[in-house]
Amino acid sequence: MTKDYRQVDKAHVWHPLFQHQRLEETTLAVFESAHGTTVVDTEGREYLDAYAALWNVNVGYGRQEIADAVYEQIQKLPYYPHSQINVPATLLAEQLADCLPGDLNHVYFCNSGSEANETAIKIARQYGRQTYPGQNRYKIISRYRGYHGFTYGAMSATGQARRRKAFEPLVPGFPHAHPPYCYRCPLGLEPASCGIACADEIERIIQGEGPETVIAVIAEPIIGGGGVIDPPDEYLPKLRQICDDYGLLLILDEVITGFGRTGKMFACEHWDVQPDLITLAKGLTSGYLPLGACVASTQVFNTFLGNTDENREFAQVCTYGGHPVACAAGIANLKILQEERLSENAEKVGTHLLSKLETLNTLPIVGDVRGKGLMLAVEFIEPDGTHLTTAKTNLISAQLREKGIIVGKIGHAVEEPENIIYIAPPLILTEAEADRIFETLRQVLVEQEF
Repeated sequence: MTKDYRQVDKAHVWHPLFQHQRLEETTLAVFESAHGTTVVDTEGREYLDAYAALWNVNVGYGRQEIADAVYEQIQKLPYYPHSQINVPATLLAEQLADCLPGDLNHVYFCNSGSEANETAIKIARQYGRQTYPGQNRYKIISRYRGYHGFTYGAMSATGQARRRKAFEPLVPGFPHAHPPYCYRCPLGLEPASCGIACADEIERIIQGEGPETVIAVIAEPIIGGGGVIDPPDEYLPKLRQICDDYGLLLILDEVITGFGRTGKMFACEHWDVQPDLITLAKGLTSGYLPLGACVASTQVFNTFLGNTDENREFAQVCTYGGHPVACAAGIANLKILQEERLSENAEKVGTHLLSKLETLNTLPIVGDVRGKGLMLAVEFIEPDGTHLTTAKTNLISAQLREKGIIVGKIGHAVEEPENIIYIAPPLILTEAEADRIFETLRQVLVEQEF
């Protein structure tokens, strides 16, 4: 039966980020069930999912509470457009406003992280025209290695060349700065004495472009798919100050980092920084149904108020935005996150796992271990300190999977070899499971004979 699925899949399915010619030599898994932190294939083999699917199954698999909420709502009101009110969307918006920092009170629902960032970009540009009518403020500064989505605006903000160049030319108005990648500083500086030069670079870009042409900075608090790049503690507050000094919006992309992943409910809380716009998805429903959101501060929202003939309303509609069934899943998911205090578990178990992983720094193949909570990365190197090759890193990932551990891996992000693996399991992970991840990885690395 599994073989039949693969044959049908090969004939009809176009998978993302995958060269289908490799199907002659690569066997894709056929998963059919899951529970807790474990996924099960059609041959009955179980794997500890140390990547939470795509960073997003925060509450783990098989949560009956979410299934029940979805079933109840789909019987009651399966769909109605968000041009009117539906109860789940209203209640979820209220709950998000309650748990988000500061006055992030106004929720625009959509379907994904890409759409959430696309929405934030459009809000920022319209905000610029309404707030600075005598200027042309449309540019949004982002960072290299950052990822914000696959739609054209979000992809233009993305700083990963391999995800962009096939689709160029992209949307204009997205200057890029270097990321706070301290392990391999793109500015060639040392963290102890650099003065957070990567943040200063953003200010220089604002000045070089002309402040009257720039409206926002968009950033992941911790860069995810570009390498789990955890910034110095001074970085994000400095970014907030730069935005305030030039009258810019700070957009924080918390699609990956939100909902407990880093040990706080939202990663910006590590640095006590409130953005003007925050984008959410993934952990919003823990992947049980598609749902994204862009949440605005009251100050930003109020600039869209006016008389009908002023046309200040946000002129965007999303057919499935605020979908009542997806929002019901979001409410049930948020209840689990809060009642089980999963952000605290992520901090506790993540700290335990990170301390174990850091002992791998003694191995010549390990260059750096980094991250926060249950958003961790291991970067591999050759003996001379250069990037381990993509093929060798793929082999490590494959050997882990053979031993029943699924990890993530940097892919289609940068031109250099893809030498980073990601460990970002469901937030219900136990210390025993964390130890299993570590011991399996240590065994695989010790056995390498490159």
